Amino acid sequence: MQIHHIEGYIQTILLVEYPDKLLLLDGGCRCDVPVIKAFITETLQREMNDLTLVLVSHMHPDHAGGAHLLRKKFGCKIASVGFERQWYQGFNGRVAHTIDIMLSLYVAHRKGKNIRNIYYHPDLKPDIILQHETCVPGFSDWMVHFTPGHTDRDLSFLHQPTRQMYVGDMILKLKNKFTSPFPIYQPKAYKQSLNKLLQLNISKILMAHDGFSEITPKDIQQLITKSTNRPLTVEKVIKHKFKSLIFNKKT
Repeated sequence: MQIHHIEGYIQTILLVEYPDKLLLLDGGCRCDVPVIKAFITETLQREMNDLTLVLVSHMHPDHAGGAHLLRKKFGCKIASVGFERQWYQGFNGRVAHTIDIMLSLYVAHRKGKNIRNIYYHPDLKPDIILQHETCVPGFSDWMVHFTPGHTDRDLSFLHQPTRQMYVGDMILKLKNKFTSPFPIYQPKAYKQSLNKLLQLNISKILMAHDGFSEITPKDIQQLITKSTNRPLTVEKVIKHKFKSLIFNKKT
């Protein structure tokens, strides 16, 4: 097993390579699909049908944005949670979906990237429904962990032989310091998710925005201590994000 780190539009794309198959830890942005294809076919000299599964940790543009297009083009399957209610469901959900796309484009601009088409359908339709503390189908060395907080349906994936865990956006690293994401919709659940890392004795994490990092129990405990206790509603988050867009309207 080898994990490749590919520079995506606004995040790190993590591709897991085996002799007979490939696994994506999140689908990246829609515009990352050609980047993923080029890496597989040109850098790895592999066929696209070797990509058998795309995991989706949560529904934000840089995690779920490329999943449907990858399935449509190359026939891979998508695996994620099976909530009856979609994350971007209803009027507020559609507004949040639009704002999240716009904020992703703003982040790309800050990174010096050109504006790209990153629109994706707000409803995820996975082929495989993942359950807590079960192995990823076809990849039994990876175990699924339900780690909500950032959204109500975040997933993390533990590679059991090496004890490194892909945490998606649960933990970020800014200026060489670990920090919590914004927003945290469920602060109590978020603290429980961090405590789960302590219980599992995780010392190596894979992040969606900084790749691989060592982490200590002290680092995790500091995140627990500093993280907010105030739950956020979708309406409050939309208002905050909309203000951010207005503040950066010239950009």
